[in-house]
Amino acid sequence: MTSMKIKVLDGGLMTTVQDMGRVGYQKYGIIQSGAIDTFSLAVANLAVGNDTHEAALEMTLKGAMLELKRGIVFVLAGADMMATIGGIPVPMHRPVLVTQDATLVCGGPRHGARTYIAFAGNIDVPKRMASRSTYMRAGIGGYDGRALKDGDELTISSDEKITKKLYEIGHKISDTMISVDWFTPRVTTDTTRPIRVTRGLQADWFTKETLESFFSSKERYRVTVQADRMGYRLMGKTLELKEPRELISEPVAFGTVQVADGKPIVLMADRQTTGGYPKIAQIAMVDLPRFGQTRAGDTVSFSEISLAEAERLYIEQRTLIAKAATAAKLVLG
Repeated sequence: MTSMKIKVLDGGLMTTVQDMGRVGYQKYGIIQSGAIDTFSLAVANLAVGNDTHEAALEMTLKGAMLELKRGIVFVLAGADMMATIGGIPVPMHRPVLVTQDATLVCGGPRHGARTYIAFAGNIDVPKRMASRSTYMRAGIGGYDGRALKDGDELTISSDEKITKKLYEIGHKISDTMISVDWFTPRVTTDTTRPIRVTRGLQADWFTKETLESFFSSKERYRVTVQADRMGYRLMGKTLELKEPRELISEPVAFGTVQVADGKPIVLMADRQTTGGYPKIAQIAMVDLPRFGQTRAGDTVSFSEISLAEAERLYIEQRTLIAKAATAAKLVLG
């Protein structure tokens, strides 16, 4: 491994260090955090020879501008932020070798909300409770517990083996970039297809009409501006209880759909560990990356699937990632 510096010229709207999160600490009241779109994070890491759980940069809505050193290998995955180096478009979902010092400029996405930048090697920030993920509200993890800002410097422990391999198998895109023809799987940012969900623990608290409407895939809900890494508040047809009821707080998960004042709130990566609102649904894990790519103004609908179907679809997705890992290992060594 060789240490290389990356300078942040513009931190974008919100660029943070994220991995798969802090697993096993919620019983102590420590939230999980981690990437919103875990699929894009996983395949981005695979494309540069990393393990799927390695830390990367998560950019939200407006990308960063980074000064990259010669020899760095990186990949962009997720939403297309129309990134360029020297005015030349940077290909998505495939490893790129920087052949001379250059500036990576990321803009706003055409579709979707989040883009991930993974580097061959790792981002050298301290692990906090076995994770490098940033939880900004508590100032934990990542780069000083906050989003990146202008002037910050990141240290990358670069994998020279991957750099050498890209020189061998890559082709020239420009005077500053070498890449390859193959690419990793990608998450869709299509919001026209329903988000698949299973019934929540308190679904039977709601009226028959509410359940039929919510799970029909015909009723659409708009993502409001109250949407961040903690939760997305949606606006649409009011969800009605059969009768007023109180709930003792109980554990919640990424993708839990709570209902407050008749409106759904989808809990995200920085969610609290417990919740006291009734839960009408749980987004299937296979569709969490797709939902995580929605942004304010987008509309979504929900369709119900069985737990067995949700498990089958998730296994298919994990199998796809495993195949991508095998392919990357064969190519990159």
